[in-house]
Amino acid sequence: MFSRIALFLLTNLAVLVLAGIVMSLLGVNSASMGGLLVMAAIFGFGGSLISLLLSKFMAKRATGAQVITEPRTLTERWLVETVRRQAQAAGIGMPEVAIYDGPEINAFATGANRNNALVAVSTGLLQNMSQEEAEAVLGHEVSHVANGDMVTMALLQGVLNTFVIVLARVVGGVVDTYLSGNREDGRRGLAYFAIVMVLELIFGLFATMIAMWFSRRREFRADAGGAQLAGRQKMIAALERLSLNHGQSTLPAQVEAFGIAGGMGQGLRKLFLSHPPLPERIAALKSANATVV
Repeated sequence: MFSRIALFLLTNLAVLVLAGIVMSLLGVNSASMGGLLVMAAIFGFGGSLISLLLSKFMAKRATGAQVITEPRTLTERWLVETVRRQAQAAGIGMPEVAIYDGPEINAFATGANRNNALVAVSTGLLQNMSQEEAEAVLGHEVSHVANGDMVTMALLQGVLNTFVIVLARVVGGVVDTYLSGNREDGRRGLAYFAIVMVLELIFGLFATMIAMWFSRRREFRADAGGAQLAGRQKMIAALERLSLNHGQSTLPAQVEAFGIAGGMGQGLRKLFLSHPPLPERIAALKSANATVV
């Protein structure tokens, strides 16, 4: 899990560094606030929106998921019909249904919008879950699509990236001015760009904490949605099965946040988890307020 968190942070940092280089070449800094906001928004939202638009393609490529176009077995037929029924109940278009090779019990949903999504399950899930438990997992993933979680996460990441880019340059300009004094020509030196890069890393960490907090909240909502589509006891049973068979996820970093299996961590590491601990999710469903998260 930690290596995937590190990859996520490094990817976002690379985007921010690239933005800084291009903006520097274009002469955009904190002194021209209008240009800074425009360029920050372009870079902040650009990567997130491109990732969203390519999410299905990248997920299939990364996991090797095979879309079921014509069901060849009873299991495949059941999968497609269950997702079809749940999608109709949730008021969304029929997602593509796929199976990917993975030993762990897991599933994920992704896609650019509610009517153009992908729901994929692992072979480990099909081999180790009962049909009722698998139905609840599918309901959880369909709920992610119906809630628009993929779009919301992309927009949130775009806002956070923009905030990091702008704040790093504004604060960096203040610090650079304090350390070196006011320059008559108004130009920034190498120290300014070094300060900005450090600030982008620091602010990027806080931005990631916010994104992961939202990700954990959406898991509670998807659990409640899965309970409505498949039944609360089935959803509880599915999460309990996950807790008994929980292991290291083999999902690639770019789609792990959309899987159903939760992460594990202690101390500060918990702030970077995309999923709440499974016991908390089970307790939420068992409580009287489980449907209102």
